[in-house]
Amino acid sequence: MPPLSLPSPPALTAEARHYFAAAARGRLELQFCQSCAAPWFFPRPTCPRCGGDDYRWAPVSGRGVVESFTIVTRAPSPAFRDLLPYVVAVVALAEGPRMMANIVGADALEVTIGAPVEVVFETRGEGRVPQFACVREDAP
Repeated sequence: MPPLSLPSPPALTAEARHYFAAAARGRLELQFCQSCAAPWFFPRPTCPRCGGDDYRWAPVSGRGVVESFTIVTRAPSPAFRDLLPYVVAVVALAEGPRMMANIVGADALEVTIGAPVEVVFETRGEGRVPQFACVREDAP
């Protein structure tokens, strides 16, 4: 049996191809509705606010705050065992949409609700996926 590794990004839908291509270049891009201007995540063919199907892709800041998180201490599969413990969080992006991702970095286990974070990209298989790292606020 070959060694286990972390899963690659999922099979791509037409809407997700652009998202993961941007991530591969180290850019976080979201869809913005041309009718109501709402941004959204996850990639899909229609606006969740107004149902419009005319949208554009645009880069976003990659900054946000942690709304919720859990520290995983029991691996859901053997592929994740060496990562324990790790943090899974819901991040509210500055632009509005929420994303679920890992919090990574040396201080990941010290994350708190409301903590500022910024996007970083982790290589998985032949692609990259967005994760978030805690931002240390500068002391005066």
